[in-house]
Amino acid sequence: MRSWISYIKEYKNYLQLERGLSQNTIDSYIFDVEKLTGFLSENQIEETPLTISEDTVQQFIYAVSGKVNTRSQARIISGLRSFFNYLIFEDYRNTTPLELIEVPKTGRKLPDTLSLEEIDQLIAAVDLSKEEGERNRAMLEALYSCGLRVSELITLKISDLFFDEGFVKITGKGNKQRFVPISPSTQKYITLYRDQIRNHLVIQKRFEDTLFLNRRGKQLTRAMVFTIIKNLAIKIGLNKTISPHTFRHSFATHLLENGADLRSIQMMLGHESITTTEVYMHLDRKHLSEILNSYHPRK
Repeated sequence: MRSWISYIKEYKNYLQLERGLSQNTIDSYIFDVEKLTGFLSENQIEETPLTISEDTVQQFIYAVSGKVNTRSQARIISGLRSFFNYLIFEDYRNTTPLELIEVPKTGRKLPDTLSLEEIDQLIAAVDLSKEEGERNRAMLEALYSCGLRVSELITLKISDLFFDEGFVKITGKGNKQRFVPISPSTQKYITLYRDQIRNHLVIQKRFEDTLFLNRRGKQLTRAMVFTIIKNLAIKIGLNKTISPHTFRHSFATHLLENGADLRSIQMMLGHESITTTEVYMHLDRKHLSEILNSYHPRK
């Protein structure tokens, strides 16, 4: 009889080769299934991916609900649903044991959004007397100017910069590529870093084309970008929980507030579905109220 490990390995290959998902997304999907197998092992329940019943999955969900918040529960259920749908797709099963299991309502909550003044303060707080200062300023400008994910920022290539045309080529989730406009001021800061700082680094093999490098000449880690932003927030006394993604949310929010249409924002963010972008419509009700009060004839 085939083991869970065998089916999970096949599923992983499917996510990678046929769905073209990023490694982080694949790891998340696999983690959800492994949580279920861990529960079966702990409780000495001998069921395979092909025989596991809805009752057993329900027991697992109930056990998990006492340990994680509703958002994590929803993600785990979604991950398991994907795995069992794959088994149906491959004709291993006819039905999914999650057919009647409901996903808990989580509500859509986005991180704090930065005002333009706060973004200016954070960038102004970068210490340009240090070698990494020009790099950090260029990175923050790119995060906000182009609405990048942190993974897109750290993998950005010099060969992806099309400054003459006013665009950068971004490789997003699932290796999907898009062209995003880049402002002249951000181009200026990136060029300054590239030509005056990066040029003097001893660059390691495989990173010759990577734009943002650490002092050892290698690609920056996601954690390093988080740390840089966290330290700048502390430095200016910003009373908000922020991350690199906050710059992306701020980019989208500010575009919407200034009249950009959702379809354009969707293309720049690289969202596959317009539904993902629509969440920004709910971000700033105060802004919408101000529009109503300013322009409605019956104000």
